[in-house]
Amino acid sequence: MTTMPAKIIHRSIERDWRDVYEFAGKPENMPLWASGLATGLDPDGADWIADGALGKIRVSFVPANEFGVIDHTVTIESGLRVYNALRIVPNSDGCEVMFTLLRLPGMTDAQFSADAAHVEKDLAMLKALMER
Repeated sequence: MTTMPAKIIHRSIERDWRDVYEFAGKPENMPLWASGLATGLDPDGADWIADGALGKIRVSFVPANEFGVIDHTVTIESGLRVYNALRIVPNSDGCEVMFTLLRLPGMTDAQFSADAAHVEKDLAMLKALMER
């Protein structure tokens, strides 16, 4: 068994973690800050569907919870499933938003860096929205 290289990308947000979790955890709000889902998510049973750069994607979220976990699995048309760990953690009066980015097999250094930059941009947008 091998593990994929991972990078934890986080952003501090000066807003109560429960507010950030409530906003960020709603699939219908994700297009406002998660640019990979800018076309929006449409409900499809327990999952959500979006049109992405790689065609239609299916997004499955963990149930709402009291721990700030917004983990979700993205399945692209090819059948590739990507697990995304997204957490909102209390930090004094604010919070930390943490995304675990996994380097998929075959991904180049440049692709992994580009993905990391994309996530950093998305978390910056979430911060801007939450600190208004």
